[in-house]
Amino acid sequence: MTKQEHTDYWLKTAAHDWDVAQHLFEAGKYDWCLFIAHLVIEKTLKAFWVRDAKRRVPRIHNLLEIAQATHLNLSEEQKKLLEEITTFNILGRYPDIKLKFYRRCTQEFTTLWFEKTKGLYLWLLSQMTSGKMSPNSSAN
Repeated sequence: MTKQEHTDYWLKTAAHDWDVAQHLFEAGKYDWCLFIAHLVIEKTLKAFWVRDAKRRVPRIHNLLEIAQATHLNLSEEQKKLLEEITTFNILGRYPDIKLKFYRRCTQEFTTLWFEKTKGLYLWLLSQMTSGKMSPNSSAN
């Protein structure tokens, strides 16, 4: 697989997962919506990893760690977003804390974080297509 094919793979699967997250939101499955939204950001960042890093894509889920291995220039606000969105993966994955996360994922909470995730996702896509690296280009 070429570097471009590998990058396209991550972006295509992220777009698919974004559609899934939207359907989960509409169905009121808020905990799963945010879990999948995390995967969208993770896969999009892994596309940047393929583009920018010399190593294989890691099997990690920490969004900030993945982002820091790329040439993206993230604002402090974006770094904090990545840290919070990473918790959706951890909280949604492990049974002993899953119920607490489920209760936290009200419609209000999920709407807020789904919109923040959407803004970050759209910003990342704009960086991929434009080649820009500035955190102040568009959506945060």
